[in-house]
Amino acid sequence: MKLRGTIGLASLILVAGAAIADPYDPPPGYYAGATGTGATLKSQLTTAMTTGHIQRRYGDFRYSAVIHDADPSQPGNILLSYNRASVSGGWDSGATWNREHVWPQSLQPGSASNSSRGNLGDPHALRPCNPSINSSRGNKPFGFESTTGSYGSQGSYYFPGDSDKGDIARCLFYSDTRWSSTGIALVNSFPSGNQMGGLDSLVAWNYLDAPDDFERRRNHTISSQADNPQYYTNNRNAYIDNPWMVWSVYVDQANDSQLYVGGSPAGDGSSFDSYPFAPVLVGDAVSGTVNVTINRIGFDGTYFEVVPGAGATSTITGPFNAFPLNATGTDSRTIDVGFDNPDTSASGTVMADVLIDNLDVTLSGGAGRGGNDADDIITLVVDVLDHANASFDGGTDEDLLAIDLGTITQGSGDAVVMFALHNLETNPGYTVGLDVDPDGAAGDTAALTTSLSSVTALIGSQNFTATLDDSTVGSFGVAYYFRTFDDRSFASSLEGAGLTLLLTGSVEPIECIGDYNDDQLVDFDDLNVVLLGFGTLYDFDDLNLVLSNWMDDCTP
Repeated sequence: MKLRGTIGLASLILVAGAAIADPYDPPPGYYAGATGTGATLKSQLTTAMTTGHIQRRYGDFRYSAVIHDADPSQPGNILLSYNRASVSGGWDSGATWNREHVWPQSLQPGSASNSSRGNLGDPHALRPCNPSINSSRGNKPFGFESTTGSYGSQGSYYFPGDSDKGDIARCLFYSDTRWSSTGIALVNSFPSGNQMGGLDSLVAWNYLDAPDDFERRRNHTISSQADNPQYYTNNRNAYIDNPWMVWSVYVDQANDSQLYVGGSPAGDGSSFDSYPFAPVLVGDAVSGTVNVTINRIGFDGTYFEVVPGAGATSTITGPFNAFPLNATGTDSRTIDVGFDNPDTSASGTVMADVLIDNLDVTLSGGAGRGGNDADDIITLVVDVLDHANASFDGGTDEDLLAIDLGTITQGSGDAVVMFALHNLETNPGYTVGLDVDPDGAAGDTAALTTSLSSVTALIGSQNFTATLDDSTVGSFGVAYYFRTFDDRSFASSLEGAGLTLLLTGSVEPIECIGDYNDDQLVDFDDLNVVLLGFGTLYDFDDLNLVLSNWMDDCTP
């Protein structure tokens, strides 16, 4: 919980980041003394709204309305209460619009004239209104809380319309607090004398229709000397700045609301939920959002603030978000949260928090309820990965590997050498997978082969083989070429350095005993060779070798 504009709390650094401020926030310290609950809080708000208050006359509203009730879409026009019609803001003696006392002047002490001050002339208590609508409303109190739709009478009560029901409620809370010394009072029953109602409906509307930009700008402009130099009041409506105080001032001190995200909340009402995003490469943006459900336990209305921390964003921000009264005791709201330009310049895990703060200020609802409800944290997580780096060495970046498979004898079995391909890591655990594609070969591809071919999303290392085929005699060599990429499931995948695998090896013939003409067969041709050279090159031992291995076939 927090007060808008209090010293210290307005600049409090939360777990998720700094509390959100905007041009319509009160000056720092404006509500510094409003720290109590119940009647004490109401008295403190009276002091805040009274101190330095410059009272304006009822007649001033004829000329100030064009400033504080300005239609932001149509310069020179104002927006009327109840029907939100846009009309010329110039005063024409009440023909186009007149001055509506939200707290009817007939239910206040005194009567209104252009010189009237107090609640009768307070611009926070007045609204520009269509004359016929003003007349039809008369001095009816407001109700009922379940009514929806357009403005109009509801028997003895009046409904201000969905767009204005919260505005009207907070206007009456202001009058009842700022001007309580005059004897006016809000009641639940049908009002009499200087009373106004119905309070139950007004409380419900406060949570059903949170302050929008128009209402907040109006509140700020009425107060601001810079924006409204001739008619500024130097005071504000505390219930527009702090609509979460309504429960404590006008209901009780035991608001039962509890907010949580993810699983069940802890005993103090706090909760935590983590949302992982798909990994990205170094330097890439993190896109997309996740849908998060904020759950409310309890029957009572409450306001909550959403504070995105550094590097986070949310579709709902700030404190003007409400859960209405709910008969079932449970409710939920969904928001979309995501990363907001996080730093992805280096590999690692990047996190950003979004804080949810129950703003109710009551303290008697029990542990984890109302003002005792601890904050809830949504944590966004994304892994930032370095680019892949292929290497034939696990310790250094080696893009060329030469393997000599040696010399083998034909038919003795293939020569096989195992080697590894590595995806080098600078930051362990934060490297994108490696893709490899063959890119051609040159040389004796039939004799020298490799199991290294296409590789997809390699993390760490993988073993492959180089093979020298034993079937053909000769000396062989081949170069295999490969292209490397980041895992190409990433849109920003890059091509890396190429790889070259050089293989060499020799196959020698089988030693064939008695084969003197080297045709791998012992036969008459070998016998003739020995006989032709007998006594000069060969002797009986050579003759015996031929005869003992007669008709041997030495080919594999």
